[in-house]
Amino acid sequence: MKPIVLLLLLFTAVPIQAQEWGSVDKNKVTLKEISPVWEGCEGQKGAALAQCFNQKLTQHVVKNFKYPAEAYKKNKQGRVIVEFLIDTQGMVEIQNVSGADPLLQEEARRNISLIPKMSVPGMYGGKPKAIKYTVPFDFKTGKQ
Repeated sequence: MKPIVLLLLLFTAVPIQAQEWGSVDKNKVTLKEISPVWEGCEGQKGAALAQCFNQKLTQHVVKNFKYPAEAYKKNKQGRVIVEFLIDTQGMVEIQNVSGADPLLQEEARRNISLIPKMSVPGMYGGKPKAIKYTVPFDFKTGKQ
């Protein structure tokens, strides 16, 4: 009787685990990329976790946004693109900053560098994985 119970437990546990990291269908294994977990998003899964991450990222960018005074005075405007990773330790690594004026690039870099450490890094196939993000910053003074 004990071996049967153990086998039943084993077979019921596998699908639950598989849903988090991916799925198995016959001979096909599909792995899922799971978003890093921003503080306050704990307990979220799947699309809700990705949505929570994006919402927290947007809140962070808006809260920490500052138009550089010198750039504003000189009417420097434009789009800056920041490419960064959330590494396997949950930390931000800026990969590239491009576009517009260097003063605006530095502000966008500063903003992204303030992202706090994630409570859990991104995952792929059940293992920590660096996940790449791209954030555009649109700097407009409103001056003609």
